[in-house]
Amino acid sequence: MFATRPRTLCEVVRRVNNGEQKFDTALLEFLDSFYLDPALRASAINERPELIDALRDAYLSAVAEHLARSYGLPVPDWTETQGNDLHEPFFAGGLESLKGVLVAESPTAFRRRLLFVSKDALSRPRLSQPATANPHGSSSVSQ
Repeated sequence: MFATRPRTLCEVVRRVNNGEQKFDTALLEFLDSFYLDPALRASAINERPELIDALRDAYLSAVAEHLARSYGLPVPDWTETQGNDLHEPFFAGGLESLKGVLVAESPTAFRRRLLFVSKDALSRPRLSQPATANPHGSSSVSQ
């Protein structure tokens, strides 16, 4: 559908808000770009994206904060003020039996926003990851 992957979180949001791509697909493609181009990592997360909805805004803030901390980048200021509107916890996968695991594994950037995901939710196969990342993960937030 697209010749290029989204290179910034703002581009992810633009594609989603314009109905061009589903959130999960756009985010996974963004992660591919982020991991493949170390020179552009800081600029990929630095600019505040537009709003989508409480869940996805929280997820994008968590993604930006987690990636910044994982790669030694400055945490974007906007992550402290945007994406903090979830009032009910969100558990990835939707299975009751996974809740305990997700609570235990969820990275801090996600947990503090009431998002409970696997420890490797932002991993992508065969792409450049921090040494502690597991390359087999899922980040699905579609509803």
